[in-house]
Amino acid sequence: MNFKKDNKILKTSISADGIFFLTLNNPHNHNALSEDMMFNIQSALDESINNKQIRVIIISADGPTFSAGHDLKELTSARKNPDKGRKYFKEIMGKCSKLMQTIVNCPKPVIAEVAGVATAAGCQLVASCDLAYASRTATFATPGVNIGLFCSTPMVAVSRNISNKHSMEMLLTGDLISADKAERIGLINQAVDGILLKKQTLETAQKISKKSAMTLKIGKEAFYKQIDMTLSEAYDYASNVMVENMLKLDAEEGIGAFIEKRKPSWQDK
Repeated sequence: MNFKKDNKILKTSISADGIFFLTLNNPHNHNALSEDMMFNIQSALDESINNKQIRVIIISADGPTFSAGHDLKELTSARKNPDKGRKYFKEIMGKCSKLMQTIVNCPKPVIAEVAGVATAAGCQLVASCDLAYASRTATFATPGVNIGLFCSTPMVAVSRNISNKHSMEMLLTGDLISADKAERIGLINQAVDGILLKKQTLETAQKISKKSAMTLKIGKEAFYKQIDMTLSEAYDYASNVMVENMLKLDAEEGIGAFIEKRKPSWQDK
């Protein structure tokens, strides 16, 4: 992987079975989504898209905080600029929005592994991932309202995962919620004992990695496209996707293997 900025704050590795690990590694700064951190995550995700070795991505973090969101010291320093920081604020929010959309649009499944606190844009990062598993001691919040800065961009990801009432409760109170509550309201898939977190995440990633990469790509893209369509539009779109999927080599192989009671041999085509 090639990085132009400080890549010590993001650790990366690829396992033999195609799991790409992205580990936020700046615990002294609460793994904040600083300009450098976002640049490195963005670069890693961009490079992973065309890397055929990578089949599933896991985003985790070192230290007690998964991510505290934007680097407020970085943002505050921009207020010294002649425009009081307007241009810089716009650039940072644009980069953050691009990063979250990259996760959603990435053809590889992305899993969040949350062992600590995830707040503001850190909570947004969790909500943007396709799957999320957390330690029972992990907590989540969109606390911007407490400092006069409503979590408007985290709201986009959070409100697409949980109900309006639960979203507004998080956004209006700014309170931390437990991993168990995050599971109940659908912000994460499952809360597990901390000692089991990595095992749970890895087993899920490995299970997914054994599927056809072509099929996963088609399915993930279709899921996010249809979700905001009307019912009839969604069925029309999904029906066309199914037809195209049926014509792929892996669909022919997978169905044949099921009928013949054997393991499929994927070509990712």
